[in-house]
Amino acid sequence: MATAPEDAIRARRKLTNKLIAAHEAQRLRPFFTPDVKLIVGDGALVLGIDAVVEAFAAQFADPAFKAYVRETERVCPDAEGQRAAEHGAWVGRWADHEMSGTYLAVWRKVTGQWAIESELYVTLS
Repeated sequence: MATAPEDAIRARRKLTNKLIAAHEAQRLRPFFTPDVKLIVGDGALVLGIDAVVEAFAAQFADPAFKAYVRETERVCPDAEGQRAAEHGAWVGRWADHEMSGTYLAVWRKVTGQWAIESELYVTLS
């Protein structure tokens, strides 16, 4: 039985949260398309899988950084089940402060697996 897009995307998001908490930058690679586009909370643009993985690795090198946790609020798949929009809230935690906001991720099914093709993070606090 095939997994519904909503369930598969929620499961993939939980896995990325665990890998970020474990500071495993390279293991995040399969969760993104090669041409991923990421707009981070301060508005900076990160293009391509290599740059995204490098950005995570740099964040993990900061001894004060703890984790990013993204909580899926809803997933809206397209009629063909090949793309979906994920909406949610995020929190970033460091030893001495926290930031949070909202996000939108676009997922695409690539060779049978859901991967992120773009993400937009908005810092609200």
